[in-house]
Amino acid sequence: MNRFVVAMVLFVAASVAVGMAFLAGDAPETGSAAGASTTVPAPEEPSGAGDPTTTSGSTEVSGEPPEVVAVGFEIPEALQFAVEDWTTDWSLRTIELDELKLGIRAPDPRDRIAPLDDPAYESIASAAEWLDEREIGVRFVLDDVARFYPLRILTAHEIVNDEVKGVPFAVTYCPLCNTAVVFDRRVGDEVLRFGVSGLLRNSDLVMWDDRTVSLWQQITGEGIVGSFAGTRLELLPSSMVTWADFAAVHPNGEALSLDTGFGFNYSSVAYQGYSNRSAPYAAFFDGPLDERFPALERVVGVRVDEETKAFPFSVLRDERTVNDVLGGVPITVWWAPTGAADNFDGARPGDGGQIGTGIAFVREVDGRELTFTASGDSAFVDDQTGSTWSLFGEAIEGELVGVQLDLALHQNEFWFAWVAFNPGAPVHGG
Repeated sequence: MNRFVVAMVLFVAASVAVGMAFLAGDAPETGSAAGASTTVPAPEEPSGAGDPTTTSGSTEVSGEPPEVVAVGFEIPEALQFAVEDWTTDWSLRTIELDELKLGIRAPDPRDRIAPLDDPAYESIASAAEWLDEREIGVRFVLDDVARFYPLRILTAHEIVNDEVKGVPFAVTYCPLCNTAVVFDRRVGDEVLRFGVSGLLRNSDLVMWDDRTVSLWQQITGEGIVGSFAGTRLELLPSSMVTWADFAAVHPNGEALSLDTGFGFNYSSVAYQGYSNRSAPYAAFFDGPLDERFPALERVVGVRVDEETKAFPFSVLRDERTVNDVLGGVPITVWWAPTGAADNFDGARPGDGGQIGTGIAFVREVDGRELTFTASGDSAFVDDQTGSTWSLFGEAIEGELVGVQLDLALHQNEFWFAWVAFNPGAPVHGG
């Protein structure tokens, strides 16, 4: 089978995840998970299918591990034909199996959305020829290596199994929840390769590993079914930033290359219009919606050990900085009007409306707590020394020039997803 045929087979399979209506008839109208410029027709929505209901209101297990149930099991009928050949130990789990939904309706849907296992990279100058300045990607820095993973490519593949200086990690992205999470791929003595299972839970990507075929929740990094149920991957700090900001701060950095081996052009906007919906796709999320904020509003969801807190973008736009303490750790959350383009909007990546950049840091330097206020569009000043800090947390003027704040673990997920996985957790401004 030649490369073109392989690419087309994978494109069609990936598009199933976007235009799939076999379950509940609620699916994107245009776009594709593969990022090619093909339109996926919108299916008819059957009667009774609609938006979810609303309500007001080495790796170790970190903190208190979730309870692992080891009992008899029955795989839900809707999943049976898809998973019948899997060697997953379904008797070990931290969830009810009926919480899993089939995102790709196909026999053994694993890696129908194909991860990148041998990623290539381009220089800043080379990538600048095709990346838009307003385009968003995942910024990940390890030692002196800084990499930019464009969402246009991550949307197509969802997982990049990568390595830097002997550290194996996975850069993951679930477009349905807008969750970009980086994990260390080591569990004990094992180095895992992660793939896209084709299953979803609360609309979020469920990954699988190549050693035990355990299932992992992308948004939390938790093993939820199988031999690794109850195990949590180590989360590595990352942020979602614009290409212009990344390139300016990391002139010697690298960008994930368009040369992925799959033949896609990655030039269209997948899930187009998704962020303008009033609710996520009912085919993949049937839980209640918390009406304090729009379901698809972005939040900066910060995690310190087992404690989490959400900082909605709409609140951050007004306040610009929040100085807080979470899990006993002083944190600061910033928002800047960077021009970052909504990756679900516009005809091409970078064309979407402005959403800005939300980012979180530990606001402590050598044991000294700092408090911050915004200064202009993309700079921040600490009250203790008057030093000026860049959006990426580096002091660029003043007494502390050259000091770098540590990133706090955070994501820019959609509100509905954050609430689903953090029920009862505090919300700034909510």
